[in-house]
Amino acid sequence: MRFALALIALMLPVAAHAAGPITGQWLTVDDKAIVTIADCGKGVCGRITKVLKPNPRGATVDAHNPDPTKRTRPIEGLQILANFTDGGDSWRGTIYSPEAGKEYKSYVKRQPDGTLQVKGCVAFFCQTQVWKPAR
Repeated sequence: MRFALALIALMLPVAAHAAGPITGQWLTVDDKAIVTIADCGKGVCGRITKVLKPNPRGATVDAHNPDPTKRTRPIEGLQILANFTDGGDSWRGTIYSPEAGKEYKSYVKRQPDGTLQVKGCVAFFCQTQVWKPAR
């Protein structure tokens, strides 16, 4: 009888684990900017919607972009999170760093305290930031 119950339990569908929601407005590290994360297409994307602490060297454009035609794009309005989809325990997509002019594989996870853990990775080396809700 136990074997039959165990077999039935194995055949039942298992509920998929979903990552916590990440949409909203977020303060980046050192309160430099506000990033707004929202649904876009089949995933979730994020844009810099307000620069709070401009670069002291005056660059208000995407000056380090490897594509010369994009170097005059304003930082405000710039999409930095792209194609994020629910990966079960975190959201997975890409993050663009205008300071480095590079795109990285990224993982974003909502923490129990309401903050976002944002990781940018090259191979298995990752740098983590914690973003706070913008209020």
